[in-house]
Amino acid sequence: MRRKHLLPKILLLIALIVGVVTVIPEQPSEGFSEQIIQKGATGDDVVELQSRLQYIGFFDGTIDGVYSWETYWAVRNFQEEFGLEEVDGLVGEKTKEMLVRATEYDEGWVREQLNQGRDFTHYGGQERQTPSEDEQAPQEGEQAPPEGEAPQEGEQAPPEGEAPQEEQEPVPEDGEPAPGEAQQPEEGEGAEGDVPEEPPQEEAPEGEQGEAVNVPGGFSQNDIQLMAQAVYAEGRGEPYNGQVAIAAVILNRIEDPEFPDTISGIIFEPLAFEAVDDGQIYMEPDEQAREAVMDAINGWDPSGGATYYFNPDTATSDWIWSRPQIKRIGKHIFMN
Repeated sequence: MRRKHLLPKILLLIALIVGVVTVIPEQPSEGFSEQIIQKGATGDDVVELQSRLQYIGFFDGTIDGVYSWETYWAVRNFQEEFGLEEVDGLVGEKTKEMLVRATEYDEGWVREQLNQGRDFTHYGGQERQTPSEDEQAPQEGEQAPPEGEAPQEGEQAPPEGEAPQEEQEPVPEDGEPAPGEAQQPEEGEGAEGDVPEEPPQEEAPEGEQGEAVNVPGGFSQNDIQLMAQAVYAEGRGEPYNGQVAIAAVILNRIEDPEFPDTISGIIFEPLAFEAVDDGQIYMEPDEQAREAVMDAINGWDPSGGATYYFNPDTATSDWIWSRPQIKRIGKHIFMN
């Protein structure tokens, strides 16, 4: 009799266990690390970023793990095309999630190609053969994939499906970061120094192989936030290239031995910025100020290399008028 009563309880327990197992959602495989990937970064995260962008046709450069100017514009084009709120070249959580949803990434296959010294610009679902489920992706040191899975070095993989969605947009000639995103430079301004140029490849920050660098050129997120606050407090209401020029002045001072060698040291140097003296530095910057900072970090210097600027309508110092002037943008005169 006891066995008859035990059997239903055992069956009920088994059913409960099976039910619990079936409702536990499968954890999706996550790509990337937790860092924000920015221009100048290097390492595994950038390899994955370039591969995923190339997978859907936004990046046609060499997958080399260096967040170059070409990668920067590929990210911005992806962000704009996929309707992301931030079109700034910063690969944060939302951009990563969208990339993971829209692409596939075979880390083992990509690593195998890089370990063999192959430069490849053809990574894409429509152009390469993905290993079947019972085949393990080749790891470092293992035998290379069979012929047909990876075109040999120097060969161009013929597309088997649809063509990439769009070609990489060239850097705009007028110096804007992307069409429709930045205000036009003020009329009458000279072209010299107003158009960002791609920095030399060797200027990317060094890091150990396989380790991604978090920020470009050693700038932390706090540095970027602080610069955006300074640009907003000092330049809100100014034309966009004038805001970029303010950020460029801060960066130019980093390179000048007469100034402190940190962003916070420059901004909070006594009597350096009026916005610090009157407390406006602590205002929350808008998105345009942040974009201006990123454009300055990425090489655009509308100031022409200036280390000072001032508003001639409010300046009271005779010394500031003695400095050699470079140009005027909006209400500010930029000089050295």
